[in-house]
Amino acid sequence: MLWALAIAILATALALLVSVNLVGPEKRLRQLPPHAYSVTDRQFRREMAVALGPAILEGNRVEALQNGDEIFPAMLQAIAAAQRSITFETYIYWSGRIGQQFSAALSERARAGVRVHVTLDWLGSTKMDEDLLRQMRQAGVRIEQYRPIRWYTWDRLNNRTHRKLLVVDGRVAFTGGVGIADQWLGRAQDAEHWRESHFRVEGPVVGQFQAAFNDNWIKMTGQALRGPEYFPPLAPVGSTEAQLFLSSPASGSESMHLMYLMAIAASDREIDLAASYFVPDDLILLALLQARHRGVRIRILVPGVHTDSEVVRYASKAQWGRLLDAGVEFYEYRPTMMHVKLLIVDGEFVSVGSTNFDIRSFRLNDEASLNLFDREFAGRMQAVFERDLEDSSVYTAAMWRERPLGQRIGELLVRPLRAQL
Repeated sequence: MLWALAIAILATALALLVSVNLVGPEKRLRQLPPHAYSVTDRQFRREMAVALGPAILEGNRVEALQNGDEIFPAMLQAIAAAQRSITFETYIYWSGRIGQQFSAALSERARAGVRVHVTLDWLGSTKMDEDLLRQMRQAGVRIEQYRPIRWYTWDRLNNRTHRKLLVVDGRVAFTGGVGIADQWLGRAQDAEHWRESHFRVEGPVVGQFQAAFNDNWIKMTGQALRGPEYFPPLAPVGSTEAQLFLSSPASGSESMHLMYLMAIAASDREIDLAASYFVPDDLILLALLQARHRGVRIRILVPGVHTDSEVVRYASKAQWGRLLDAGVEFYEYRPTMMHVKLLIVDGEFVSVGSTNFDIRSFRLNDEASLNLFDREFAGRMQAVFERDLEDSSVYTAAMWRERPLGQRIGELLVRPLRAQL
């Protein structure tokens, strides 16, 4: 009898744990923003800045870095040049060659007296050797792990920080999709080396990057980083208008979800989307379909046979039918895993960063997206997108209708998991 009672209590506790961790934000969007204005309209910028959050700041310079051969040297060079502070938040940090290089670089700067703060997602850094952590801590790097398993965090295990933020001296920042692991090394030259984009940023918007790092640092430590070593005066250095857009279930909102919906709703001519994980919810699907119905050309680039998640591939492809029938163009990247996150609307508005085009990023993860209002930069990113299309294969509506039975079964099996992918 006691054994039965104990099993019942355990099962109830487990069910409660699972249910609490599957709950999304308190606020839930149910209506689609209408197509009321374009991305070039001042009202679009006004609502992106005032209604949703961070100010849009003028005077920034943004450099797009492609693949590990460009990304990692730029990040390591910035770290090596640090004089006062380094703040670094990432999801993936694994042991390996590049992990050792970053640990050595961060440790060297800490020993030189630079204040170095590192936030590692606990789940994303489980493949990181204790030796690397010990090396950095002994050098003076302050490391915090986000949401480790503790009895008092059981209700937040499903909330991870997926943000990729590096800020040096409060003046130079990086964001994008790259993780600290060896599969990001190289130039996407084979299936073992991933295709990626990351971005180096200077100008007033870097202050928003630092505030973003502070957001989770305060959650973990109760300490706010302050002073000119973190928040120096930032003069204009370029011509790009930008904002760093944050989301977190702790905020109780669906801000990132709404931001994407508003951008799609504001499209007049074309949407180019590179999505390493494309598992949209019903509102995003409806927004894309409505855009097609008003004549917007939509091209979506996704991973092909090289993917790190077959489950996501099944969940994604199950939703393509209506989009393909409406004329949405799908392309599958051939050479390797395509991990880029890029949205371009009407050659005017660009959104890049850590956010995936899936329900997990919209509702469960802490994310950061850099929104850029710059026609010239959008043109450069469209050129990058076009080059990736050259290494991709078109996926047609006929191919979707004729997909194998095994794939259809897989799609049905993963459907209940869609909200967690």
